[in-house]
Amino acid sequence: MAPSLRFLLLLPATFFFMQTLAEAATCSDCFTQSRAAYYPNSDEIGTDTGRCGYGSFGATLNGGDVAAVSDLYRDGVGCGACYQVKCTNSYYCTDDGVTIVVTDQGSSGNTDFILSRRAFSRMGQTTDAAASLLALGVVDIEYRRVSCSYPYKNITIKIDQNSNYPYYLAFVIWHQQGRRDITAVQLCETQNFACKLLDRSYGAVWTTTSPPSGPLSLRMLFSDENGDETWVVPVNNIPQDWKAGETYDTGVQVNL
Repeated sequence: MAPSLRFLLLLPATFFFMQTLAEAATCSDCFTQSRAAYYPNSDEIGTDTGRCGYGSFGATLNGGDVAAVSDLYRDGVGCGACYQVKCTNSYYCTDDGVTIVVTDQGSSGNTDFILSRRAFSRMGQTTDAAASLLALGVVDIEYRRVSCSYPYKNITIKIDQNSNYPYYLAFVIWHQQGRRDITAVQLCETQNFACKLLDRSYGAVWTTTSPPSGPLSLRMLFSDENGDETWVVPVNNIPQDWKAGETYDTGVQVNL
């Protein structure tokens, strides 16, 4: 009985140790050490030519607290993701830092982030501290992925100006909520439910030639880092006579 009893006593401790290691290896709320710079020749807000394809909307998204990223861009999958970014110099920096939205791709001086001037300054405790951070140009930071939140805003479709009804359709998705990525998009005919998988042209821009006809039902696949996936179907359709440059409210908020 003694050997069996010993095994039973050790098993919970061993399991707890293995569980702790697994949790540490997959910690989604842990901070990662890195460096950040800022757009030196920009206005306080972001750029309207970012590689995510948001255009002028991307400069003012999240109040202008936006950033370009390098590896986190992930061939455009990272567009629209939100991160908490805080500098680590306790003399200048706040405890909470700033929450930014990814709207562009870029790197400078071995950084993971290039923040808008506004976002970079908001990491400082005071106006003088912010000026000191700007003078440094590049600072040590820590960051983590957080949920995006746009109160009273539904996910919105912006039809690209280069779209050509009814032969070519391109659009970008605004107000991506939650902390999952949009990894696939389908358009479905509402009458016969025939669906077509769209291509990610670049950034957050989805395109298709010969789009389905009639009112179009949108389907978005939200995926997380653990492999969990959820298809979301908005309540509002893209109208049959969609037009380049128009925006369409999907009628849904997604907080996965």
